[in-house]
Amino acid sequence: MRILVQKFGGTSVATPERRAQVASKVSEAVHSGYSPVVVVSAIGRSGDPYATDTFLNLAKGIYSDLPKRELDLLMSCGEVISGTVLVSTLNSIGFEAVLFTGAHAGIITNDDFGDARIVRVEPGAILEQLEKGKVVVVTGFQGITEDGQITTLGRGGSDTTASALGVALEAETIDIYTDVDGIMTADPRIVEDARIIDTVTYNEICQLAYQGAKVIHPRAVEIAMQRNIPLRIKSTFSDAPGTLVTNMLPDRGVGTDITNDRIITGIAHTPNVTQLKVLTENTPDLHLTDKRIFKALALADISVDFISVQTEAVEFTVSDEVASKAIKILQNMGFEPGVIPSCAKVSIVGAGIAGVPGVMADMVEALSDAGVTILQSADSHTTIWVLVHKEDMATAVQALHQKFRLGVC
Repeated sequence: MRILVQKFGGTSVATPERRAQVASKVSEAVHSGYSPVVVVSAIGRSGDPYATDTFLNLAKGIYSDLPKRELDLLMSCGEVISGTVLVSTLNSIGFEAVLFTGAHAGIITNDDFGDARIVRVEPGAILEQLEKGKVVVVTGFQGITEDGQITTLGRGGSDTTASALGVALEAETIDIYTDVDGIMTADPRIVEDARIIDTVTYNEICQLAYQGAKVIHPRAVEIAMQRNIPLRIKSTFSDAPGTLVTNMLPDRGVGTDITNDRIITGIAHTPNVTQLKVLTENTPDLHLTDKRIFKALALADISVDFISVQTEAVEFTVSDEVASKAIKILQNMGFEPGVIPSCAKVSIVGAGIAGVPGVMADMVEALSDAGVTILQSADSHTTIWVLVHKEDMATAVQALHQKFRLGVC
């Protein structure tokens, strides 16, 4: 049995016309010899009647501190609605389809309500239905604990569902359908000549996703990577081939590999962050001070990023929305942090960065020539990050895209 997992986002199931296009993709898979498992997100986006955020706003408009367990029960409804509607659509065109919730699909999670992690998948019930020739539709974004509590998987949870099912079912491929034609070299709303990336490695797409590209959640990529199952990022609304995510790159000629062929794969950005700088040079125990700072922020459930620990200071970023809370915590600890609000992180990502001299120099030159001030920088094996003022973000992305010739095929 050739199993194909197909995941469709909220915009793909938002109208009868779009659900017909989804059904066409499913029909195409069946006629190509696949047994499809279809994962769906909730219908539409915030403001739409059955979107997850619409449900949340309804409840929080009554009581803002509803427990996470109850919120998960509420949030799981959106996918049940979209899944039922899609099953109805498939049945209407002659397919025998069946709907499984995350619990029915055997997706077992921990009890971290609102951001649960999948512990294991028990796919027996899905396989039984596939053997009968049925199309199995699974509600994304949700699972169930060992003791029967419904949980949700956090942002990008339907992508995670699709990847987990793909691994458990030993699928040939996992297709992630969205409203764009694939992963692009930069945000096309910022860069006019941004283009589709035909092939990308798991590591590259993880980095792009973590740094702000929102086409697929990095957790989903990491799960697929465990079994080396190819991911394809495609559009529901076109027949474009999309972007293939895999460790197996296409043959580009003898002696040519990804490092030499393409140093930079894409540019990502994350707006709305605040840089905090805490002077620590006059504290009696630097190591203890650093530990206390990050421990206090962690206890307050504040995520920190872009961390730079030096002998005289600690620099890091937090999202703008929690900046005032973080500042108050630091002040209560006796610090008066330096604050630069409304920043953005801009990143270049590529498997070819490591070991290639001059990449950072080219990045600095491009930003300097564009009049962009670098507030902070860092690098890893496949990524170089810079922190800039938010008003410089678009200019920085455009300058780097042009510098590394990413608009050139």
